Amino acid sequence: MKYSNRLIHESSPYLLQHAHNPVNWYPWGEEALEKARTEDKPILVSIGYAACHWCHVMERESFEDAATAEIMNRCFINIKIDREERPDLDHLYMDAVQAMTGSGGWPLNVFLTPDTKPFYGGTYSPPVRAYNRASWKEILESVHHAFTEKRKEIEDQANHLTNHLAGSNAFGIGEGIPEEATLFTNEKMQEIARGILANADTVWGGFGKAPKFPQTFSIQFLLRQYHFTKDENALAQALLSLDKMIQGGIYDQLGGGFARYSTDNEWLAPHFEKMLYDNALLVSVSSEAYQLTHRPVYAETIRQTIGFLEREMLDPGGGFYSALDADSEGVEGKFYTWSFEEIKELLGEDALLFCNYYDIRPGGNWEHTNILRVLVPLEDFAIQQSMNPDEINQKLEACRKILLLQRSKRIRPQLDDKVLLGWNALTITALAKAFAATGEEQYRERALDCIRFLETSLQQAEGGWFHTWKNGQARIPAFLDDLAYLVQAYIHLQEITGDGSWLHKARITSEAIISGFEDADTGFFYFTHSSQKDIIVRKKEVYDGAVPSANAVMAQNLYYLSIVFDLPQWGERSRRMLLSIEKAILRYPSSFGVWAITGQLITKGMIEIAIVGQQAASFLCPVLERFLPNKILQAQETNSDDFPLLAGKSQGLEEGKTAFYLCKNYACEAPFWNIRDLLAKV
Repeated sequence: MKYSNRLIHESSPYLLQHAHNPVNWYPWGEEALEKARTEDKPILVSIGYAACHWCHVMERESFEDAATAEIMNRCFINIKIDREERPDLDHLYMDAVQAMTGSGGWPLNVFLTPDTKPFYGGTYSPPVRAYNRASWKEILESVHHAFTEKRKEIEDQANHLTNHLAGSNAFGIGEGIPEEATLFTNEKMQEIARGILANADTVWGGFGKAPKFPQTFSIQFLLRQYHFTKDENALAQALLSLDKMIQGGIYDQLGGGFARYSTDNEWLAPHFEKMLYDNALLVSVSSEAYQLTHRPVYAETIRQTIGFLEREMLDPGGGFYSALDADSEGVEGKFYTWSFEEIKELLGEDALLFCNYYDIRPGGNWEHTNILRVLVPLEDFAIQQSMNPDEINQKLEACRKILLLQRSKRIRPQLDDKVLLGWNALTITALAKAFAATGEEQYRERALDCIRFLETSLQQAEGGWFHTWKNGQARIPAFLDDLAYLVQAYIHLQEITGDGSWLHKARITSEAIISGFEDADTGFFYFTHSSQKDIIVRKKEVYDGAVPSANAVMAQNLYYLSIVFDLPQWGERSRRMLLSIEKAILRYPSSFGVWAITGQLITKGMIEIAIVGQQAASFLCPVLERFLPNKILQAQETNSDDFPLLAGKSQGLEEGKTAFYLCKNYACEAPFWNIRDLLAKV
């Protein structure tokens, strides 16, 4: 290699992609920050991730160009950050750029004073003037000129922006909540549903216009709203959204798994990167849809998507990798797209049927090539073809196997093979929900394998946690979302195993979150631990974005655990968190979907189900397969006073007998002696 920089010593695949740029990149750390202070130079922080298409474009155009690198090296201290390794820095500087420009995205390029305060930034910049954007060289020269010639103005702007970031940290968090304030009502839940549906695409599913993201939290809320109220509009939009994504190009019709989002309204053309968190969240919501409807398409989607994760994203130790790139051979989507001629040659006499079903055209359905998608459901297509649906399905399945084999011979997109604690915790929850919905034992075993990997590889000896692991090394202290999602995963592991030790781990982890992350003034939690010192503002994230708000997940966790362990102070904390942002939830429900779901649970109250006796755990599956989103389920074969719901219930129970209790607020009905009788009452 002609060039090497300090990124060569990093483990992040994204940072390693830039290790041989002529730019003198540093990782974020004291060496670079001290150099900026000593040399009194501005810092250029460039943030991206391994599967980011436009990050690759800007690297090819600018960061690999020696003349551009000369300007960057002379005028700036250049730092590269993997947003998935340091989401705290990404959140902070993304907020800064959005405040300055009104928009954001990746690559994120932000200029800082030597004391790390932001003063200018943007996203992708072309190498020459284009798209109504200044060239990257022009930006570099103008920022350098401003920093050297107008230093006081730059410092004032940086201080003003930093103060703004600190102040905006309280958005949506109310103050002075009256003690008697009433949390969400059924009417407010209906208002939230109307707000979500007002933004619905009733033709192609989803919400809003392109680019369209899955918005799984809105779908999940609507499924639950139907469960609680029988609102047919809520159910119809939730299922339409899932169906259109599953039929679209955003879903890999050959190999399973979802891309990050669609660039068009019809879910045809994604940016082709596949992220672990998206697939975990979509398995979770597909599992709930299957519990509610028992439609085979959702079970098949679960099977194919988990199959993709196991085939392409699984570390031999049991953890899951982070992402697959959108590009291969320098072309976005090349690995996944097909020409009409290629399909004809490979499939022979079945090619026409396959092409008709998957919208494959001679001239291509996207940029002169074809993305597989389904425009007509199989049953309707069978009628059009005057064929039996099973016969068509068999032919299509045989064709898919041929194409998948052929695709496996292509040059693959790059794999981001770091293991992130939070995204793996989301995946454990997804696997637990998939087991609950389908009863497939392999999903439960995979969830248990994954938690064993996390506890072995990312947990510190004294009980703390790391954020990321790669090549046998764990690093970077865990963030709030890592731990909030981990608590949620522990709760789901207890439900699918009946093993109460997972709940004790959930409680211990929650206590660690409270001690290390809480903002005592508001009851919310900071994204970073109190011991972390390399960030200028400790943010409190409340929005649900591509992943759930960690504060929203913690509100849900604390509410659940308050009942399990009889900790009313945790339940009150959850309630106060929700009350603090109730107005924001009502006004912007699509940005606060997980909060709204927590509000649903508190409004409707929890159903408590206790199964006790020697065969208790064997009766979990009949309960789990039901769609009961507001349940607490505990099973115990011997007496346990650790949990109020189970305490004393197995005393005096005849040997070989199993008792089933239905409770609310620890008040239980007389025991049922048959699982069917219990299920008839829920």
